[in-house]
Amino acid sequence: MSLVPYPAPLPTLEAVKRLVLDAVSSPSTRTMYGKALDDFFRWREEQGSPAFSRAAVQAHRAALEAHGYAPSTINQRLAAIKKLAREAAANGLLDSGVAAGIHQVPGVKQQGTRAGNWLTRTQAEALINAPDAATLKGKRDRALLALLLGCGLRRGEAVALTAGHIQQRDGRWVIVDLRGKHGRLRTIAVPAWVKQAVDLWCAASEISNGRVLRSLNRHRQVTGDSLSPQAVLAVAVYYGEQLGLRLRPHDLRRTCAKLCRSGGGELEQIQLMLGHASIQTTERYLGTRQNLADAPNDRLGLRWNEPNPEEEA
Repeated sequence: MSLVPYPAPLPTLEAVKRLVLDAVSSPSTRTMYGKALDDFFRWREEQGSPAFSRAAVQAHRAALEAHGYAPSTINQRLAAIKKLAREAAANGLLDSGVAAGIHQVPGVKQQGTRAGNWLTRTQAEALINAPDAATLKGKRDRALLALLLGCGLRRGEAVALTAGHIQQRDGRWVIVDLRGKHGRLRTIAVPAWVKQAVDLWCAASEISNGRVLRSLNRHRQVTGDSLSPQAVLAVAVYYGEQLGLRLRPHDLRRTCAKLCRSGGGELEQIQLMLGHASIQTTERYLGTRQNLADAPNDRLGLRWNEPNPEEEA
C-alpha cells in the first residue's frame, strides 16, 4: 500500500478526526478529544502547517505549557493527538515510524498531588436544601444535586440517566447498568432521600419514561427531553455561589466518596460505586463483590428540609 506523501496534509488529518472520535465510547471523552484536535489543527495552521511529526507535537505541548494549562489537561490533549497519529498510520495516511515517534512524546509530569475540592457534611446538607422545592425548577435541581452527591454520578452519567435505569435489586432501589466512562457498566445503590428527590421531580414534571433530567424554558416549563452537561455545570456553579463556594459537578462526586468513607464505607465498595478504572483489578485481587443491601452511600447522613404542604398550597 502506498502512503500519502509525508507530511499528511491538514485536510487529511481532519478527515481522520472522525475515525478517532468514532473509536471513543465516552461522550465526555469524545467532546474533549474533539476540542483537543480542533485546537491542534488551528495551532498547526497558525504555525504554517508544519509536518505532523514528533517535533510538531512537542512544539504544541510547549505552547500549551506556555499558556498555563494544567498537566492533566495537556496530557489529555496529547492522548487525543497520539490517537490521531495511530489512526492515520492504520489507514495508510502516515508513516508508521512517524506515528511511533509521536506516540513517544512524553507527557507533562504532575508536581505534587492535587487535593481536589469537596464539601463537609454540613455544606453538603446545605447544598441539597438550597433549591426551592416549592417550584418545578427547584425540584429538578434538587434531584440533580442529589444524584451527583448521593450516588457519585459524573455529569454525563446524570444526564444519560433514564427512568428505566432505576429498578429494585436486593430489596432496594438501585441504578442498574449505567454506562460510564470508557463504556463501563455499573450498578449503583440509591439512598432513600435521593430516590425521594427524583420521585418528587418526576411526579411534578409527569416524567415516567425517557431521560430523568429535562430542560426547562424561561417560564419554568419542561420543554426538552434531556438536559445538557453544560446545564449540570451551571446548576452546580449557581447553588455553590449561593453558599459562597466555588463548586463544580465533580466536586460533588468527590464529596460523595469522602463522606461515604468517613461514614464507615469500605474502600472497595466505594470504588465499585464510582466505577473507577481500577475496579476490575480490585475485584480480581480482593475478590470483592458489590454489596447493594448495605451500600456505602447509605451512610452519607444527609437530609433536606421538606416544605410545609399547607404553605405550598
